[in-house]
Amino acid sequence: MVELAKYGLGRRDMAANLNLFSRVESDDEGKLRYVPGHCQPGKSVTLRFEMDTLVLLHTCPHPLGPSAEYPRRGVDIALGTAEPVTEDDPCYCSRPENARGFANNRLYHLGL
Repeated sequence: MVELAKYGLGRRDMAANLNLFSRVESDDEGKLRYVPGHCQPGKSVTLRFEMDTLVLLHTCPHPLGPSAEYPRRGVDIALGTAEPVTEDDPCYCSRPENARGFANNRLYHLGL
């Protein structure tokens, strides 16, 4: 909340939490189970944004994780500029909703 406040934002501006490196499975009864060892050191994820985006990151352990101690691990972050989107771009053509998202971004930038 402190970080959001720096940009004039509050609780209503928060989107759903996205956990990128932990795995939780549910059984037929809906019980959740933490899957230990799902993500090994050195794994990565690439996030691509076609418009200005504020991203809040944290390294807190998953609430269902069994660790009794707070894990002290480093996180590397690299920022870069993506190539312009083309019709054969994997982000664009892998799913119909991705293409719609790119189209919506173009409309947004045109002010429509």
